Amino acid sequence: MKNKVLLSIMGLLLVGLGIMTSMTDGKRAEIQQVRKEVSQVNKQQKQATTQIDNLQTTYNANDQIAKSKLLAFAKDYYTFSSQSDYDQRFSQISDILSLSNDQKNQLFDSGLDATGGSRIDNLGLTSQYQTATGYTSDLDNQTIEVLATVIVQTSGTGQKAINQTVLLHGWFDTQTQKLTSIKINQVQ
Repeated sequence: MKNKVLLSIMGLLLVGLGIMTSMTDGKRAEIQQVRKEVSQVNKQQKQATTQIDNLQTTYNANDQIAKSKLLAFAKDYYTFSSQSDYDQRFSQISDILSLSNDQKNQLFDSGLDATGGSRIDNLGLTSQYQTATGYTSDLDNQTIEVLATVIVQTSGTGQKAINQTVLLHGWFDTQTQKLTSIKINQVQ
């Protein structure tokens, strides 16, 4: 009878051990599956992070280019001391611009008066770019909106030089890497 009890206990222990082993194997399989899923999530997260980093790098680079091109425009547009300098402004910055003909004609007039004489030379008009600060807004449809507050020193014959503040509002195309539109507002 003792042997039967001992054998029964041993049998129960073996059955229990078998059940525990099968449960452990099942848990191991579940753990392996969870590890695979975690690995896949980590890979996807790494890919998403890389894509975000690439987008930020591209945007930040274009953001800086947009600002620098608008400031380059301001510097060349507002620096002249003669009719000759005034006439050459567009050629100095034409490679960074892609303006409509109407806008080009508005921004770059001839500088001549009604009689065909030079307003710039006759009045002794000069303009000197002093400083500027650029700002950009969100990238939208491959266009960055860029603003610049520009301080320009102007004078004429017999006039004291004065500083004027001008607000430039431009749009930069990230595909062509050019300013496609510029509006100028005098700040009072």
